[in-house]
Amino acid sequence: MGLEASALPTTDISSLPKSYWGKASTSNGGWDISARADVDAQDLNDAELEIIATNASDDLEVSLNAAAGKSFAIRTVEASKGLRAGDGTLTVQPKYDLQDETGEVTLSYDNGDRTTIELTASNSAQSVTISQQVDADNRIAPTLTSEGKLSVEWEKSLGEGNSLTATLSPDDAIELEWEDGAWTASINLPIDGTSITGADVSIKRDVNF
Repeated sequence: MGLEASALPTTDISSLPKSYWGKASTSNGGWDISARADVDAQDLNDAELEIIATNASDDLEVSLNAAAGKSFAIRTVEASKGLRAGDGTLTVQPKYDLQDETGEVTLSYDNGDRTTIELTASNSAQSVTISQQVDADNRIAPTLTSEGKLSVEWEKSLGEGNSLTATLSPDDAIELEWEDGAWTASINLPIDGTSITGADVSIKRDVNF
């Protein structure tokens, strides 16, 4: 369970926090299933639902995103399937948006070396990401889109499964994510030219039942 709030000063108490969320998980027949609900603090009658089912033995994951409230509507459906390809693994990840009736497919290849290549294609844009494991504690992953936009992600291992990830997208935002055990803290800093225009902060904790 957790909440999301703005780091900017405000006199409007009703604007803090922005949202609440809760998560539960279980296992059944070889599948690990988790469900998460996000509720907007300004509209408690509607919730965003995310359901993920994972089968580790088949290297298969299926997830859906839906809206629940006065009615129930599935918004997106996506899957991930790993396949052996030569000395590495090819992962196929299709995604379909039922509202926009658009889809995309991501292909990634990892041969267990320090470099992973990922290609994403949709009916409107394409991108390529090359992830390079610099050393045991540092990973860098630049992404270039068909629109000419570039972003760079840097992940720093802090030991014991903890990490700090920073993503720079020029003229867009700087994103920071700190994972510490079951806790995850995320900070989004929008960029306007050379100025940072604000900050959005969220803190969450995974709870298993």
